[in-house]
Amino acid sequence: MKRVITLAILILISFLLQYSIFSFHSTRGVSPNLLLILTMSFGIMRGRKEGMLIGFFSGFLCDVFYGELLGPYMLLYMIIGYVNGFFHRNYLMEDIFLPVVIVTFDEFVFETAIYVFVFLLNKRFDFKEYLFSIIFPQMMYTVVVSIIIYRFYVLINKKLKNKLEKDIL
Repeated sequence: MKRVITLAILILISFLLQYSIFSFHSTRGVSPNLLLILTMSFGIMRGRKEGMLIGFFSGFLCDVFYGELLGPYMLLYMIIGYVNGFFHRNYLMEDIFLPVVIVTFDEFVFETAIYVFVFLLNKRFDFKEYLFSIIFPQMMYTVVVSIIIYRFYVLINKKLKNKLEKDIL
């Protein structure tokens, strides 16, 4: 139960920070995707199921508050969390290289999907401009922030894991 409450609080804090503080202090309209970092982190630390669940609730919040439809962000975050869960077995928690590579790829896929759903369907075809003005800066910003935040998520995961092991024994 403590794990569920902690994860719900992390999702809410990430959502609030992403869409309030970081969006107001964005550079050229680009801010880090904290919900993606959270989904990626717990997907690779805890597996497919937890990554998918965190992705579901992260995307649900985005869809409810900022989406035109209920589902696109939810589906994107769920897929990313589920796919990241495949790395769970081949991963050392203290290693930062794999999460950086994964979040870079995730951010590229996420922003490209947003381009397809939002811009391409509205007949805006300048992908090169979108790539260099939005996707690459967003990727770099998210990667830098993920290096800092990821270590915090590792500490939280270890504490929750230790608490669970103590409760079992």
